[in-house]
Amino acid sequence: MTRQQTILMIEDDQRLAAMLATYLGQHGFNLEHAGSAKAGMQRLQQNALSAPDLVLLDLMLPDGSGLDLCRQIRALPPPLSALPLVMLTAKGDPLDRVIGLELGADDYVPKPFEPRELLARMRAVLRRPPLPDGLSQGARNLMRFGRLSIDLDARCVRIDGQERQITAYQFDLLTAMAERAGRVLTREALCDAVKGEQLEAFDRSIDVHIGRLRAALEDDPRQPRRIITVRGAGYVFAKVQDA
Repeated sequence: MTRQQTILMIEDDQRLAAMLATYLGQHGFNLEHAGSAKAGMQRLQQNALSAPDLVLLDLMLPDGSGLDLCRQIRALPPPLSALPLVMLTAKGDPLDRVIGLELGADDYVPKPFEPRELLARMRAVLRRPPLPDGLSQGARNLMRFGRLSIDLDARCVRIDGQERQITAYQFDLLTAMAERAGRVLTREALCDAVKGEQLEAFDRSIDVHIGRLRAALEDDPRQPRRIITVRGAGYVFAKVQDA
């Protein structure tokens, strides 16, 4: 039996919320409603272990701006910071849409809208892989791969929430690989992606940095599961990792 997905709607329009609860319920979704920014944030923080699958966030709230709340949600600890988020607004200013997406929204639906269109947009967002594709979803600046997360703004990498110490160059190397997760990358391609320079003949500096990344990030560096060697070709960053 398919698990019913939960949608948190942060919206002060009670009638709209009730209508959507009925409509989405007919399509396999459970809609929870918060009527203010404060109530929405409380729901997320108090029930982090039962986080919703997606947040519907109104731009105009009685106690604050949806844009500010979007920023606050993206600043929460993972996995809450990476929740799929769709903004709703009656304002037609394209600048609001751009700002919302830049702050981390995954999509933007103007009011009034057809429930069928909203449902289609929600499903499209929910179908997206968590990351690395998540990197381009609403300018999200956190990449997650199972227990590993890469914070592009803070330029740090964590496993189970604990920061691991790596150099700036190694962070750039890791990011370049994560953005291309699942693809085999040659040493030359990696060097070019990080430094914008061609790798000199017999240069094995990439191998050294890969070894140090494994020491920092792998449970067992001798049997790596995140950064894998493809003999005769290069390296691949595992797209699907441990939960």
